[in-house]
Amino acid sequence: MKNVALFGAGRIGRIHAANLAALSGVKLKTISDPMPGAARELAAALGAEVAPSIDAVFADTSIDAVVIASPTTTHSDLITRAAQARKHIFCEKPVDLSVARAQACAQAVAAAGVACMIGFQRRFDPSFNEAKTRLARGDIGTPEMLVITSRDPGAPPVDYIKQSGGIFRDMLIHDFDVFRWILDDDAVWLSATGACLTDPAIAEAGDIDSAAVTIRTRRGRLCQINTSRRAAYGYDQRFEVLGSKGLLACGNQRPTEVVQADAAGTRTDNPEHFFLQRYREAYRLEVTHFFEQLQSGGAFRTTVADGVAAQRLADAAAQSLATGQPVSLT
Repeated sequence: MKNVALFGAGRIGRIHAANLAALSGVKLKTISDPMPGAARELAAALGAEVAPSIDAVFADTSIDAVVIASPTTTHSDLITRAAQARKHIFCEKPVDLSVARAQACAQAVAAAGVACMIGFQRRFDPSFNEAKTRLARGDIGTPEMLVITSRDPGAPPVDYIKQSGGIFRDMLIHDFDVFRWILDDDAVWLSATGACLTDPAIAEAGDIDSAAVTIRTRRGRLCQINTSRRAAYGYDQRFEVLGSKGLLACGNQRPTEVVQADAAGTRTDNPEHFFLQRYREAYRLEVTHFFEQLQSGGAFRTTVADGVAAQRLADAAAQSLATGQPVSLT
């Protein structure tokens, strides 16, 4: 039995908490959140305890692992402290908004010899993972181009945007990880552009809401990422890989797959509303994978090194947007 402490009782924390509580061989022991009411409510619902303090979590020798689902600004400190306390770590993306601090986290994890998995849940989406399996099997030959569409149905509150680190570090960090995972190649050149098209308050907060990124890899492969914080029809998450022998395409998930055709036309459901619905299964599978690998000693599908690598790409995109020039990553 693995005893687990959860940091964060907000939206994503509740998702992880429910999945942890349902896992065999795992006990969600304590929950910590700066909002005591949120922690008490979640703990009561799942039979856990409220941690008296962060220090108490790390001092509790019965806790084997921590799940970090707290705000981004707390991630690197909690990872470092967990590593020093010799507790295994599952942490939501990103590791940190600073590459230097993310690297320091990776060093702390390596020095402690503990596991650290970063929550890039898209690698666990069944459709995306099947595409990766077929690509690795050679079904479409050599991959040549990856096109990623990643659009939210609406922007988060401006107060969140102000402390998010910007669209590249907050939103596209997932797409940078998908790029690395699917093409299994290193970026050597990146160009990014963007605009604020949906809400002037986002521009006033110093961010953009629409972006286009082009990446060239060491092997000459190309990736294009287009993203927007407003898609009136739902949560739009797609990608396609063009290979020497064919194409792999992953479309959106819909609440139902019913197609209605009548005299007025042909209609289907819009995509799932948001990431909590779209990636519900992926969140469950990634936490399951974390504890299965802890038990077996197998390799983790995502590591702190993946977090650092995605952060480097996000920084390069931010630099390209600011300067209007492409960035060399060699």
